[in-house]
Amino acid sequence: MGIAFLVFLALFAIFGPSAGGGITETKWGAFEFPSSRHLLGTDQLGRDVLARVAYGARVSLAVGITVQLLALVVGVIFGTIGAFGPKWLSVTVMRFTDGMFAFPDILLAILIIGLFSNSSHGGGALGGFIISGFLPVVVALSITAWPSFARLTNTTAASLKDREFVVAAKALGAPSAYVIVRHVLPQMWGILLAVSMVELAGTILAEATLSFLGIGILPPYPSWGSMINLARDDMVSHPLWLLWPCLILSLTIFALNFVGDGLRAILDPRRK
Repeated sequence: MGIAFLVFLALFAIFGPSAGGGITETKWGAFEFPSSRHLLGTDQLGRDVLARVAYGARVSLAVGITVQLLALVVGVIFGTIGAFGPKWLSVTVMRFTDGMFAFPDILLAILIIGLFSNSSHGGGALGGFIISGFLPVVVALSITAWPSFARLTNTTAASLKDREFVVAAKALGAPSAYVIVRHVLPQMWGILLAVSMVELAGTILAEATLSFLGIGILPPYPSWGSMINLARDDMVSHPLWLLWPCLILSLTIFALNFVGDGLRAILDPRRK
């Protein structure tokens, strides 16, 4: 069920934003009830809620997947250095990783986004990319996400470095880089994939939190968090407007956690 929902969510994010006239069309009445023309109704400006929820799904998936890929690459590099590097380097890298856990994730993300806001006055495509909020959110959440992958990679790699197939490869003269790529990393991809699914849920929730606070994805681009924030003012008189982004966000978090737990049970060799 979790996989089926995620497939639906991906298709919804691709095709849904064009429904009902798109995310910015305002020629319809405010707070229309769901109908054949607007399946989820309209918001306070007459914009189609279905299209905006779908665009929020596109934003959440784009931010989440990008952050996880960046965090995975950095985390795997730091984690393997911590396990196979010389002692002075491995100790330095892992103590730096431990230090990153001292900063609260959301507060650190807010600080990083605040630094980006000072650069948003630049022109060109990069300036627009920063103004939209996508780039600052991705950078901020990537910086807060990689330490957990580094620690997981380091712990797993350390348990594998003394296994027979690794010792045999070293005895045959294989360099450390070859041993890591050929023998160690293939043993870890399963657990890393499973953890990435769970971490993706946390990233999507963090992006929604930042947008809810008004410092994430910025208008006119909709995000689930910003939609929830806007709907608070009318949640008594128009509760459906608040229901839809809350519901899709909750279902997404549930689905990612269920799929992540299932993958961990299947792919983690320690559970076999």
